[in-house]
Amino acid sequence: MKKGCLIGLVLICLFSAGMVIGGPQVIEQVMKWLYPRPYEEIVRREAAEFGLEENLVYAVIRAESGFDEQAESHAGAHGLMQLTEATFDWISSLHPPENGGKDLFDPSDNIHCGCALLRLLLDQYGSLDVALCAYNAGMGNVSGWLQGGEYSDDGKSLHTIPFPETKAYLRRVKENYKMYQKLYK
Repeated sequence: MKKGCLIGLVLICLFSAGMVIGGPQVIEQVMKWLYPRPYEEIVRREAAEFGLEENLVYAVIRAESGFDEQAESHAGAHGLMQLTEATFDWISSLHPPENGGKDLFDPSDNIHCGCALLRLLLDQYGSLDVALCAYNAGMGNVSGWLQGGEYSDDGKSLHTIPFPETKAYLRRVKENYKMYQKLYK
């Protein structure tokens, strides 16, 4: 038997035994392990500053970087909340990080600027779904989608998201958000 299969079998046995012995508490602990809340002090501070729910911030970070502060995307986005250098520079000029830092990979700076951007998008679009689409696809794309009848009937919401990556991103963040709300009430 291969090592990976053996480890999987052992984990299944341990999980099953835990279910029999510990029941729902084991499931909750496993789910919290899968949906962690690292950087608690930073997320709490930045979410409060920008009037965001902590669970939403965690949902975005989990979808964007999987909590890898050194994450880099193929599109040139960096850090926990996956900001491009241009977006980071722009948003930090509007909302400078408290420590004066401008390091895309620093969790404090990155989360600060990511929360500032998310707040700006929520205020601009007035809809969580549209704001999340703009976070992923960019404001220019989303504003264009809202202006044409091809993707929006009312200029405020999207009935179609033309980028498959953005559609998948929105679904992923919303699923994360629901799970965080359920686990961390």
